Amino acid sequence: MKTAVHKVVIAGAGIGGLTLAIALRKLGIEAHVYERAAALHPVGAGLSLMPNAMLALRALGLDEAVAARGAIARDTCGRLSDGRVLQRFPIADVARAVGAPAVLLHRAELHAALLDALGRDHVTLGRTVTGYRDDGPDATLRFDDGSEATADLVVAADGLHSPVRKQFTDDAAPPTYAGYTSWRGVTDALCGAEPGALSETWGRGDRFGICPVGGERVYWFAVANAPQGERDAGDPRDGLLARFGRWHDPIRALIEGTAPERIVRTDICDRPVITAWARGRVALLGDAAHPMTPNLGQGGCQAIEDAVALSGPSRPTASSPRRSQTMSACAWPGPTASWSTRAASGPSPTARAGSWWPCATRRCGLRPRR
Repeated sequence: MKTAVHKVVIAGAGIGGLTLAIALRKLGIEAHVYERAAALHPVGAGLSLMPNAMLALRALGLDEAVAARGAIARDTCGRLSDGRVLQRFPIADVARAVGAPAVLLHRAELHAALLDALGRDHVTLGRTVTGYRDDGPDATLRFDDGSEATADLVVAADGLHSPVRKQFTDDAAPPTYAGYTSWRGVTDALCGAEPGALSETWGRGDRFGICPVGGERVYWFAVANAPQGERDAGDPRDGLLARFGRWHDPIRALIEGTAPERIVRTDICDRPVITAWARGRVALLGDAAHPMTPNLGQGGCQAIEDAVALSGPSRPTASSPRRSQTMSACAWPGPTASWSTRAASGPSPTARAGSWWPCATRRCGLRPRR
């Protein structure tokens, strides 16, 4: 059986797919990404890259370029709707302890940094993956136009609705609705938000998060228990102000300061846990492997860690096992060895608010260098 890996094809040009291609090409392995979108537009809202993700990016020499596109997080707090502080958590202290910052930035900025590092020549657009074929000596991605791409390994980084995962698990069931919906927006002004300060405010079945992402822009999100498939009639700000308009400052100003077309509503979904993320010459990565609800802000972070762990500290071979089936077992000797993270969906909207960030760090298995 052929064991040396010279070429890898990747489904999905999101955070995980681009990061993996960068990591593999740094090892001298040919890696090519196939994306169903016909063009790569700046999409999404904001995200947080916690120190575990920044350490993984450092292994690829990308941490400084990514940090320059966002803002450094200083602290975070949980609040009640009237503004009372439930708990503060000093992110900056953790960052100092582990030697890497937490960075807040727009998803489009991260995507642009990764695409610049990889090079657009290594991404093919307008190719919709429908499945794969594992022939033993090779593996092949299949596309909806009947074409194929063959390599030594196939990696699916094509998200929650991955057709590769569907075939891999032999499970055609749709994602499971988590019971709550979300709204996400980005303002072009601070609207009273404090740079470097993350916060999440909890009500009864409702939450509101504030995340300044640099350049006086603020990413905010709102979450509410709601029936699946419910949509806003007209301007989404009307319903949001009805829910959150009386909450503490600057929540009302952030909602009012966001153009309605820049507010995206998404039902939150998940999938059952699977314990095998690789078989034969096919592997799953990120949300295709272990989707999670966004409560810990670790979705993008886990995709980045997956990419670094999957590429390994040395040239991989097809006969080598996955470096880690769960990130909590990731202990290979490399730049990210000081951090150990496992996929976790995090607290529900009705979880005990006082345990929010300490719970998050314990659930993620974060630990400083020794």
